[in-house]
Amino acid sequence: MCAHEFLRRVSMAKKAAATSTAVPPSTAPSAAMATAKPYTVLARRYRSRDFGEVIGQDPISRTLQNAIATNRTAHAYLFCGTRGVGKTSMARIFARALNRDEALTEGDAIGDAILRGEDLDVIEIDGASNRGIDDARDLIAGAGLAPTRGKFRIYIIDEVHMLTTPAFNALLKTMEEPPSHVKFILCTTEPHKVPQTIQSRCQRFDFRNIPTKQIALHLGAVAKGEGIVVTEEVLLAVGRLANGSMRDGLSLLDRLLAATTGTIDSEVLEQVFGLPDDEILLSIVEACVCERPADALLSGSRLLERGSGVEQALELLAERFRWILVASAAGIDSELLEVAASMRERVARIASQSDTAFCAHAIALCDATARNARGSSAPRALYDACLARLALAQRFASGAALLAAGASSSSSGLGGGTGGGTGLKKASAPVALPATAVLRVPGAVASEVMAPPLALPPVVAVPSATTLAELLARLEVIAAKSAKDHSLMEGIDILEFTGETARVGVRIDEGGGRYLVTNPDPIRTLLSRAAGRPLRVTIETTQTQSAAIAPQAANASDPALRNEPLIRKALELFNASIVAVSARAARDDNESAISSETDDTESNT
Repeated sequence: MCAHEFLRRVSMAKKAAATSTAVPPSTAPSAAMATAKPYTVLARRYRSRDFGEVIGQDPISRTLQNAIATNRTAHAYLFCGTRGVGKTSMARIFARALNRDEALTEGDAIGDAILRGEDLDVIEIDGASNRGIDDARDLIAGAGLAPTRGKFRIYIIDEVHMLTTPAFNALLKTMEEPPSHVKFILCTTEPHKVPQTIQSRCQRFDFRNIPTKQIALHLGAVAKGEGIVVTEEVLLAVGRLANGSMRDGLSLLDRLLAATTGTIDSEVLEQVFGLPDDEILLSIVEACVCERPADALLSGSRLLERGSGVEQALELLAERFRWILVASAAGIDSELLEVAASMRERVARIASQSDTAFCAHAIALCDATARNARGSSAPRALYDACLARLALAQRFASGAALLAAGASSSSSGLGGGTGGGTGLKKASAPVALPATAVLRVPGAVASEVMAPPLALPPVVAVPSATTLAELLARLEVIAAKSAKDHSLMEGIDILEFTGETARVGVRIDEGGGRYLVTNPDPIRTLLSRAAGRPLRVTIETTQTQSAAIAPQAANASDPALRNEPLIRKALELFNASIVAVSARAARDDNESAISSETDDTESNT
């Protein structure tokens, strides 16, 4: 607690004691309340008053100070950033520095009035409630007035993106060439809504989100000034909840101060905000890392019983898995790790039993499950399934790996390879398909296909496809994940696959069929990816079912074809026989017949 605050409290206590002795007991409480000053929230009481007190914005503070020192201040500034990062406070401090020649002192009346927003020469305007063209015209009219006691007449427009388009247009000329004594400081949380014509007339400064550790350190200093003991774990938790906003952090600390008069620990944090302590969260993480599904489910159930929702629990677990990921990849002493000192030893122990790949998979799975739980009728089932899958991650294999191994229908027992697990049992024989089998991709693809686990430890070595059945199975998996590949595969037929080469029929009646015949690279790339090695691809043209009727009709007329002079001579010359007639030949015959009939009709006419 600072000396000024301590003296103020002592003075208030003396006044309260004097009032209680002079007023009858029945009226003493009301008299004391009448003399006591109203409470000021921490966000206002500990608001920054100097450039050096603005937390986390040192580059901007240094730039503005240098501009004042070298007399290079612009006529308009645009401060951008999320809420509670110091935009308005910086605007007031900057205005205070512009309107004073001497060094900043606490006793300066002009400077104090500016910081309180009560100075006549520094006009603060709320853009949300003064957004029309009439308000802009009033501002322009006032800009022509000279400052009363300062050097500049400064306009601070908060939430400037709320102004209407006519209001922005009215300000354009004034902001481009304002009077020499006028400065504009515009503040916004949504700079993309500010017209480029306005932004081009301003010097733009983007305020950063304040790191969690800096918020926690500042909150600790504030709590010390208030005479309240707050544990490091609580300070870091509040810093994470603040999400980069110092004002939000101070408001959250205000709620904790009102909840108790003693030490603020994790128990108070859970009572006020519903946040569980790190102990139970790390116990779930440790159970998943050590492959104890029963413990993971039990601890997960206790977490929900303490008031956490499914989405909140999964978000908290994802954050704790991030701790393990950072500790595993960068070490327990990394500056990226925002963990209380009391928890670092346990985090280090869990990290030594895990690896980065598993943690990355766990974070992705928790995030996907949280998103799916929002619209699910059984979020608890998804939550338990997520914990079980994390605890049994070493025994899970992705669907793609199963298909690649040819064991999608007959595998039983998924192991970790060598050593105590039961290896992945491969199918005794793949399902045999005809040599002319045609791949048919389902017309309707599921709206959301869960991707295979990310970066899992290797379960099985994925061999190259050696049979047509394996190739078709892999292509179906690829088509389910990519609309582009799905569209490509709808226009082709896999006619034959020998392990090294593939014979592909392209339906030329499809939209891109003729292009694929002359440019087969997309087909070759797709099949090579599915087969697991480069393939030689032979392209043939095929017809749809309607066009396939023609060969059958042509085959029925083989005796007539044999009597054709040209065909009979070819058969005799090469000692050959007719095996089949292609659709193209039949179509040519039909066209010739139609042409001859047309010629006969015309000649008769």
